[in-house]
Amino acid sequence: MKSGSHQARYYEAGEDGKLHCTLCPHGCKLAAGQRGLCGVRAHVDGQLVSLNYGRAIAVHMDPIEKKPFFHVLPGSRSLSVATVGCNLRCAHCQNHDISQYATRRGEVPGDPTPPEAVVAAAQRGAAATIAFTYTEPTIFIEWAQDIAERAVVAGVRCVSVTNGFVCEKPIRDFDGRLLAANVDLKSFRDEFYQQTCKARLKPVCDTIERMRSLGIWVEVTTLLIPGLNDGPDELRAMARFLVSVDPAMPWHLSRFHPDNEMLDRGSTPVETIARARQIGREAGLRFVYSGNVWGDEGESTFCPACGARLVERVGFAVRSSRIDGQGACPDCGERIEGIWV
Repeated sequence: MKSGSHQARYYEAGEDGKLHCTLCPHGCKLAAGQRGLCGVRAHVDGQLVSLNYGRAIAVHMDPIEKKPFFHVLPGSRSLSVATVGCNLRCAHCQNHDISQYATRRGEVPGDPTPPEAVVAAAQRGAAATIAFTYTEPTIFIEWAQDIAERAVVAGVRCVSVTNGFVCEKPIRDFDGRLLAANVDLKSFRDEFYQQTCKARLKPVCDTIERMRSLGIWVEVTTLLIPGLNDGPDELRAMARFLVSVDPAMPWHLSRFHPDNEMLDRGSTPVETIARARQIGREAGLRFVYSGNVWGDEGESTFCPACGARLVERVGFAVRSSRIDGQGACPDCGERIEGIWV
C-alpha cells in the first residue's frame, strides 16, 4: 500500500477488476490507479485506500456557534479538524482552497495526526466537542470514526458539519458516537444540485431524515444565493420539508458573498434573509436563524411560546444564555429542544 495511505472501509470489488466505492451516492467505479471524484480515495494494489487519513490540513479551536450550532452547548469550544478533499464541486465554495486541493493539484497535503492526538488536543484545550468541518467529513470518514471512538472514552463528544451527500452505512457506523450534525441543504431543486454542486438533492434529504431517526441532533444551513436558490416558492418547499422531519430542527439562513467560481453576483441582501426567516416561521419551524448578519436579532434564540430572548448572540459570541440544564424557558417553562448540558 502506498506510504501514507489507509485502507478504506466502504467499497466492493467488481468482476471487471474495478473497485466500487460505496461511501457516497456518486458510487465511483475505479480501475487500478484511478481516484474517485473526491480526489482522496484511490484504487491501489487491489484495495481502495484513503489518501488523506490523518492528514490534517486544519486544526483550530472554534466557538461551536461558528459551525453553526445554536442548540448544542452554547458558548462552548469545539476543536475543528479537516483534511483536503470534497465529494461535491460547489461553484460558490468558500473553502475551495482546501476542499478542491486534491482534485486541482493532485496532491494530498496535511500534517500526520493520529486520532488519539486529536482527542488529546481537545482535552488540552478544554473543548466540549470535536467538529469534523471546513471541508467534507464524508471523505475522511475513517479518520472521523476513529477519532469519535476514542473521544467517547475520553468524555469528548463529536459533531459534524456536512453536505449530507453520504450513504446510509457510514452514518450508522458512528453507532451513537456522533452527537450532532449541521447539514447543508443547498437548494430544494435537483437542477441546482446538478449544475452548481455536481450532486443530487434526494440523498441529502435522505441524510437529514436518517440522522434525526438515529437520534443525532440536526441543524440545517442554507446559503441564500441571489437569483439561484432564494425564491419564496423554493424556500417554502424547503421549510415544509424540514417541518415534516422535525419542526424543532433549527434552520440557519446565511448570506452569500462572491467566492470561488461564482463571482457574477453580489452578496445576499439582508432583506432576503429576513423574508426567508419569516417563511420558515410561517411554515411551522420553531427556530429560524440569520447567518453572516452580525448584530441581527435573528442570531439569537427566542422562546417559541412566550417570545422571551433566551440566548443572545452577536456573531459567534454568546452574550447571555437563560436556558437551564433541563432545556426549558425560565419564563414560561416551554421546552427548548437541543443539547444544553
